[in-house]
Amino acid sequence: MSQRELVVLGTASQVPTRHRNHNGYLLRWDGEGLLFDPGEGTQRQMLQAGVTATGITRIAVSHFHGDHCLGLPGVVQRINLDRVPHPVDAYYPASGQVFFDRLRHASVYHATAELRERPVSAPGPLEAPGAPFELSAVRLSHPVESFGYRLTEPDGVRLRPERLRELGVRGPAVGRLQREGRVEVDGRTVLLAEVAEQRPGQRFAFVMDTRLCDGVAELAEGVDLLAIEATFLEADAALAEEHGHLTAAQAARVAAEAGVRRLVLTHFSQRYPDLRAHRAEAEKHFDGEVVIAEDLARIPVPPRR
Repeated sequence: MSQRELVVLGTASQVPTRHRNHNGYLLRWDGEGLLFDPGEGTQRQMLQAGVTATGITRIAVSHFHGDHCLGLPGVVQRINLDRVPHPVDAYYPASGQVFFDRLRHASVYHATAELRERPVSAPGPLEAPGAPFELSAVRLSHPVESFGYRLTEPDGVRLRPERLRELGVRGPAVGRLQREGRVEVDGRTVLLAEVAEQRPGQRFAFVMDTRLCDGVAELAEGVDLLAIEATFLEADAALAEEHGHLTAAQAARVAAEAGVRRLVLTHFSQRYPDLRAHRAEAEKHFDGEVVIAEDLARIPVPPRR
């Protein structure tokens, strides 16, 4: 069975705490592993979570504040130390190319793996060779250029076993029906539409370091799993606006309006050692499932609709 889950490697915002490492999130999507915003200490958190460098196929950095990228040197060097056999695509704001270069070459190491740089200069679809999904970037609102990322699986079809039996389609005929859209069975033409139903593709969005803007809603629209920053509580909404962040209430309202299925709040300020108020605030506005992210947690993508 395929595995789709978000492995949380860190949940702290600017300053880590004794219980929260800096950011880091690995989305496991079947054979893909997308590492988002590897903050300081990510390599060690990967070890604690049982995540290997070989499992990383793509890296996506939202912006170049340190809590979202200072773990990149260690991750890049581990990818090379472990001689990861497949190319790893790295997405990041093109305006921060100088910072990516410094992080990639922060110290001496022996390059053995292929890291393909894919700087993001504008919102829209991103090149993702071999991926079974579409990956896109959306501009957010933060003091430095920041992008959110959205993964969209194309819609498909699911064969209905009971209809296949009723119409006598079995064995190799099933494969021909899937490939060609029709098959002859006992002198009758059976169409794929007669035995199949639509299977909506799944969706994931990663929204980090932003104040409320159109991009937040665009990323969240209709996703199954939304990982979103909730740095502040509503009582500190003025601080959130000033520094380009969201409150738990704002994140929850966006999720409710966008039809999100599972809401994951993360990126918490050190001023909140107890996160029960974040949950209570979010649940006032969102009646779906609210998850308060914890370091090393594994959060599954909800089952298909």
